[in-house]
Amino acid sequence: MYDISYFKASNHQEVIDFMQANPFVTICGVDASGLPVATHVPVLIKIENDVVTLSGHMMRKQDHSNAFELNNNVLVIFSAPSAFVSASWYTTKNMGSTWNYQTVHARGKMEIKDQSHLRQLLTNLTLHFEKDADSPTQVKNLSEEYMQQNMKAIFSFDIVVSDLQHVFKLSQNRDEASHANIQAELEKGDAPCKYMAAAMKR
Repeated sequence: MYDISYFKASNHQEVIDFMQANPFVTICGVDASGLPVATHVPVLIKIENDVVTLSGHMMRKQDHSNAFELNNNVLVIFSAPSAFVSASWYTTKNMGSTWNYQTVHARGKMEIKDQSHLRQLLTNLTLHFEKDADSPTQVKNLSEEYMQQNMKAIFSFDIVVSDLQHVFKLSQNRDEASHANIQAELEKGDAPCKYMAAAMKR
């Protein structure tokens, strides 16, 4: 990935925080013919003794899930809103415009788990995102018939992250006046622009 020293977080926790804040990921792999495949799922992130594990689930018998079963090497991409940055906002002239963005790439091997893991994953996933522990949509409140029928169609997985890379491109290479002006201009824009302005300010 784009690897420039000044487009980096100041500490590892910032990277983890970004991942936690953006858990709907793209998982990429390669099928038996060598063609790329990808899917988009929410994941839970667990950290124990500095080991990062991503857990989620997906439907069986899809092109991507078939590919992951044959080749379990995967790339997981975490992303957030991005924004166009006009070079007209720089104090230095005669330069090209660019794009500011943040992304994290996590590599690892997908391990497909058993039904016990799947049920616990669904329980934890719903608790995490629903927030209301007594919601009728919590796994504990769903019928066993419904659970069994739907669990047949999906599998859960763990991905132990073996390599974690990131780019936080937030105009760190611009002078202070340009940086402030870029923030001000982005603040005038739509929701992704405002998101990027806030990320730059942080």
